[in-house]
Amino acid sequence: MDPQAGPYLNKRALCSPLGAARVCQLALGCAVIALIAHGAGYSGSHGEFCMAAWCFCFAMTVVIFFLDATRLYSCLPISWDNFTVTCAAFATLMYVTASVVYPLFFVRSECPYEGCHIRNFRIAVTVCSILCAVSYGAEVATLYRAKPGQAVVGYMATVSGLLKVVQGFVACIIFGALANRSEYSRYEATIYCVVVYSFCFALTAVVVLMTVCGRTKTVLCIPFERFMVVCTLLEVLLYLSASVVWTVFCFDSKYGSPERPYHCPRGKCPWDSKLVVAVFSFVNLILYGADLLYSQTMRFVSPRLPTAPRV
Repeated sequence: MDPQAGPYLNKRALCSPLGAARVCQLALGCAVIALIAHGAGYSGSHGEFCMAAWCFCFAMTVVIFFLDATRLYSCLPISWDNFTVTCAAFATLMYVTASVVYPLFFVRSECPYEGCHIRNFRIAVTVCSILCAVSYGAEVATLYRAKPGQAVVGYMATVSGLLKVVQGFVACIIFGALANRSEYSRYEATIYCVVVYSFCFALTAVVVLMTVCGRTKTVLCIPFERFMVVCTLLEVLLYLSASVVWTVFCFDSKYGSPERPYHCPRGKCPWDSKLVVAVFSFVNLILYGADLLYSQTMRFVSPRLPTAPRV
């Protein structure tokens, strides 16, 4: 029998738990964008961020669904499992953030001057955004596998791989706070912290890119899993130093201010940005530490490209 016989379209792209999750993502993502365009509206940097997040995730899901349904992903030189779970995890974080930011700045209990229908549209946007975040989380849960001590093929579908996505996302929050009047160039020590954040983000991005591209055999003659542990240990040490240095030079009375200045305007206060950087520095330190503990027990198996999607 001809091995190529059968339907050209991949039925599992629709008739499977994974396919159902992606269909929900497309429907809810389309609903969010339509509601925004119809009457909910957005404005300012916070609204632009939410709209950019929704549009980007929707476009990304359309491309993934199309490639999966047509089986054209087999023509790409990537590990499909690793690529899709990375995108789903990133979209989950983006939707969760937008689902918090949008109602925080645009939804009020009382009706705005435009009328109650505007408020109702914005509430509907928030609900659809939350449901879409749940559907992306369901995709991650569907693709998730491998326990400590087991051999791993789809690295990005493990705890360590998902932590890499979260680490990169937290680093983006840190960079946003640094760019918002953080005065990081005031001391050489705080410039060192920025260098650390940038280096660790770049290293994490390189590891994710290598995994998605299937380059997981050896790195500089070092087995990939050992290379991962070495990188993560280096990131833990660097983040530990940066978290302590940033806190001292921003909140010690000798260099900065331990309390928020009373005359500092909300939303435009350097002290607020410094606090965000400090908090998320320790958050990423914890994430890198958890990643280091988990990656100790992993054994990686290089996949043949492309890998078949899990359903």
